[in-house]
Amino acid sequence: MKKLSVILIFWMACATASMAQQAFKHLRYDENYSFLKDSSRSWYEQMKYMPRQPSAKSYLSFGGEVRYQYFKFNNEAWGDAPEDIDGYLLNRLLLHADLHLGRRVRVFTQLQSSVAAGRIDPSPVEMNPLDLHQIFLDVALASSAEWSVVSRVGRQEFNYGSSRLVSTREGPNNRQSFDAAKVMLKHGHVKADVFFADYVQSRDGIFDDKFLNDNVKFGGAYFTATDIPVLKNVDVYYLGIEKKKTTWSDVTGHERRHSVGTRLWSSASRLQYDVEAVFQFGDMEDNSIRAWTLSYNLNYALGKGDAAPTIGLKTELISGDKNKGDGKINSFNPLYPRGAYFGYAALIGPSNLFDIHPSLALPLCTSLSFSLDYDIFWRYSSDDGIYNPGTQVIYPSGDSRDRFIGHQISGTFEFAPNKFIYLRSETTWFKSGEYLKAVGSGKDIFYTGITTTFRF
Repeated sequence: MKKLSVILIFWMACATASMAQQAFKHLRYDENYSFLKDSSRSWYEQMKYMPRQPSAKSYLSFGGEVRYQYFKFNNEAWGDAPEDIDGYLLNRLLLHADLHLGRRVRVFTQLQSSVAAGRIDPSPVEMNPLDLHQIFLDVALASSAEWSVVSRVGRQEFNYGSSRLVSTREGPNNRQSFDAAKVMLKHGHVKADVFFADYVQSRDGIFDDKFLNDNVKFGGAYFTATDIPVLKNVDVYYLGIEKKKTTWSDVTGHERRHSVGTRLWSSASRLQYDVEAVFQFGDMEDNSIRAWTLSYNLNYALGKGDAAPTIGLKTELISGDKNKGDGKINSFNPLYPRGAYFGYAALIGPSNLFDIHPSLALPLCTSLSFSLDYDIFWRYSSDDGIYNPGTQVIYPSGDSRDRFIGHQISGTFEFAPNKFIYLRSETTWFKSGEYLKAVGSGKDIFYTGITTTFRF
């Protein structure tokens, strides 16, 4: 693994002299290198576009990513986890092949290897030595200049909207995927996806992430309309999940939960906004589910151009269980959110929470930026606990009526000299509040993390 990583890094360094013009996508299967067919290509661009027949309608493309992360915690889990004096190293390798067979058929495959070195008791999102992360077949059922209909069947990544409910889980070491059947429609400024899926459960072994998960069923429809007068961009969606066994607050059992939501957003001007509201209903054993969340994210650039500083303010209201034993579950289920929800430290997940989050982003030069984030957390309901990003309970409500969880301050440097290389250094200090001191050790957390990513 280490030798392969070194070889790929060397390739990246050489390739910077002859970069293809297209930037890498967060979802690598969204990249299209057919624009290279009529150009004189370097060795790197030949790897990105390899015609399979004289007409060049069929081609093969290769790509991947190598990521190293070093993390060091003082008082991890607020002092209630084993102390790791030296820190630990995470390594992720992603390799993909994208085969286009004419204009209507396409096969995409991707391997993922996630390794945790020096980590005490690594979790499934940190350790998965080697597995088939994606393999799917696309068939264009209809296509024209104005609209298209594409079916996609197989193991695949999902990422919708702001990634608050359905994401690739980019922050943690192991990205998540789904065994799914999906139909994608595009017409003008409107896009619509309808899908039914099984969540892929990560396992600590080689090629042992089984197809079809009997415990979890997931489906939904997601609609996006862009360039709308006044509203700019609108998302409307339905997401349904069924779990045979899960736990919320003091209830364990079979969960059937439906989420309906809408999102208004704009990122095309100095003033950028993202407002989202979700309501959840359903049942779990003999309990009815009634949960909700409301969030907004506002950013304003203090000038024109990429060099302008940006100030931001984000806040979220996320429901928690109100009264134990009342036959109702009010804890919000964030489904499959991005793992690093409040920074790479990923200390708290988006359930039973109220937070206020001002921020400042300061470009230092073309490729280097600094950001400062200050987050203040409260429990929304004093009768519910706090959860990690994977919706597992960190601390139950206990006997504490205190709502205040704590302050979190983070400073981050990001360096991206070109599209192949990305470096990030983050330092976070979490000052524990009264609730954490009442239900646990309540020590302050100091965290530092360094991320190096090479893409090709």
